[in-house]
Amino acid sequence: MHPRSFCAAILLAASALAAPPLTTIQDVLYKADGTRFNGTLTISWSSFEAVDRSAVVTQSTTVKVVDGNLRVQLVPSTTSTPAFSYSVVYNSDGRVQFQETWAVPSSTTPLRVRDVRVATANATAAPGNDTTGTPVQESDVVGLVADLGSRPLKGPAYAAGRVALVNATGAIESVSGDPSDCVRVDGSTGPCGASQSSFVDGDSPSGIVDGSNTVFSLSATPDPPSSLALYRNGLLQKTSQDYTLTDRTLQFVAASTPQPGDTLLASYRLTGDDSSSAPQPFPGAQVLCSGTGGSTTALALSSIGTCSIPAGLLVPGDRVEVRFDLAHQGAASGFSFELHWGATAVAHLDAAAAETLVTGRTDAAILAVGAQLSSQTWGSVLPFAATVSSSSDALAAGLTVDFQGKLSQSGDTLALQNFTVVRFP
Repeated sequence: MHPRSFCAAILLAASALAAPPLTTIQDVLYKADGTRFNGTLTISWSSFEAVDRSAVVTQSTTVKVVDGNLRVQLVPSTTSTPAFSYSVVYNSDGRVQFQETWAVPSSTTPLRVRDVRVATANATAAPGNDTTGTPVQESDVVGLVADLGSRPLKGPAYAAGRVALVNATGAIESVSGDPSDCVRVDGSTGPCGASQSSFVDGDSPSGIVDGSNTVFSLSATPDPPSSLALYRNGLLQKTSQDYTLTDRTLQFVAASTPQPGDTLLASYRLTGDDSSSAPQPFPGAQVLCSGTGGSTTALALSSIGTCSIPAGLLVPGDRVEVRFDLAHQGAASGFSFELHWGATAVAHLDAAAAETLVTGRTDAAILAVGAQLSSQTWGSVLPFAATVSSSSDALAAGLTVDFQGKLSQSGDTLALQNFTVVRFP
């Protein structure tokens, strides 16, 4: 071989075995609290050709940073073909801290991180193998997959603005039903109070308490009949001795006939499926208002007590019971009294000057439109009186129960001693 050809071959072989040129990045890294950074840098790149035509394939390398000291050598990227940027992910404390890109120029002297860092508005805290803003993978964040697996998920029936329900698989769904429905523990819905109670407490038997009526009706049929506990003015009545029970009908014996002013209350058990019972048993009374009221010496009807029932509280099937007691002081004047259910006068009485105490009861059965009203009044002198009427007062906007009284002459006082307004849903 000619000497010149031999030398050229040697030079070509040496060139093929030479490594591509490298640029050194050397710096001291700190955290924001002034302590030195400890962790690793994962540096990734895509395939390219170095300035000396060396072929560099896609790969990554991990560099340890101890006590803030960073030193790594990389092939210049700004003079490569094609030009590119390195993707650098900072890892510390067992998780990814942040990501940035480096554009490394050719340099014979070491460069600092600030000399190669590329400012970008799309920097993320997740790793990637390119410079296109690859999203963070859940598996790249330590513990994220487990945390996501333990959180509740949206179920197929999820909808905003509804009561939440956890279904059988643990996913969150939304309860379906009308806005006025009640929600049960199992997530089912239905009209409030539609299901029968196992017990009925505080049931007030229907019937006129005038001293002569002996037949009264319960709201449902006691089952077993022996579970019935019937109280008259707080005293337990004995079956067969004071009354007899047939289905839901009470028949008092003559000696135990309820007298005006008596209070009857009953408690009993149900079968749990009393489908033959049309009336809804009372699940529990709700006291809407109670108080001692005021007094008046006026000669025209004026309010001596009110109870405001909020809008939307009463629904068809409810019953409202109003109890009141009046006291007249003085002997010069008679008096008049009215109870108003909204704009409807339910009860009206006129008493002479000799009357000192008056009591009364008014019931309002809430209908789909308005209410059916009944009233009973009696006094120390005033005979027992009962009336039945109806009211078309709208309940959607609420309603006021108003107690009004007046005197026929000056000098006496009429006082509302006590009143109670109770709702039975």
